[in-house]
Amino acid sequence: MFEGLSNLAALWKNARQITGRLQALNDELRQKRVTGAAGGGMVEIECNGLLEVLRCRIDPQLIAQGDHELIEDLVASAVNQAVQKAKQIHAEAITALTGGVELPGLREAIARFTGESPPAE
Repeated sequence: MFEGLSNLAALWKNARQITGRLQALNDELRQKRVTGAAGGGMVEIECNGLLEVLRCRIDPQLIAQGDHELIEDLVASAVNQAVQKAKQIHAEAITALTGGVELPGLREAIARFTGESPPAE
């Protein structure tokens, strides 16, 4: 009967440690920055490792041209590029968190998250 309680206590302790590590990881990812660009750098989007868009810069010359469709396309392209880079650093951080231990399904989950093909078995 008391053996189950000790297992529960160990599980609770591990859960708190993992929660602490995940919080530290989130703090670290919040500080990391990536940039996506389109139109030869006329549009730049900056994201952090949590996939939050932090900054959008559009070249004033592009705005002066008044081509709204082009601006919209370039912004979408730059956002997609920045998000893909942010997903990659996020995936690398998760992999580092496991310390190289192969957790069942982790590689497949990371591949789905980053949009890459799952690894072949």
